[in-house]
Amino acid sequence: MIVIKQATLADLATVSGILKEAADWLRMTGRAMWRDDELHPDQIHQDVAAGLFNLAHHDGEPAGTIKFQLEDPRFWPDFPENDAAYVHRIAVRRQFAGQGVSSRMLEWAASHAAGLDRSYLRLDCEADRRELRTVYERFGFRLHSYRDVGPYYLSRYEYVINGQ
Repeated sequence: MIVIKQATLADLATVSGILKEAADWLRMTGRAMWRDDELHPDQIHQDVAAGLFNLAHHDGEPAGTIKFQLEDPRFWPDFPENDAAYVHRIAVRRQFAGQGVSSRMLEWAASHAAGLDRSYLRLDCEADRRELRTVYERFGFRLHSYRDVGPYYLSRYEYVINGQ
């Protein structure tokens, strides 16, 4: 059973550890995504304290994390406020890979967004990450647009909530 709960400051090291484990694995497989310095507890402390990070527990053990926010002015500045929720930093511990943790976190995020009367759940990733994009598309996200953000060329995706 997979349960999603909001992370607290007591979970800061756990959230950081899950993100770092995922980043290390991606780097080892030639698909580096996040820099270690942006995953350090000091760097995510404010977001955890603000209640933006959530933990997925698989049979009571921390298995994954997802950041859920109600605005995203950096990656989605060109859309009206209050129409969407946004997810970032989706990561699953390797021992739980392939067990539905990421899908369950996305289901939770879509349900949570619906409960907040949002029309869309949005996310983004580097455009050249074909495997990751396929995961999102299989879940039901559709490609919305591409956008340059600093050094990143992103594919932006949205998931329609409640048949909007």
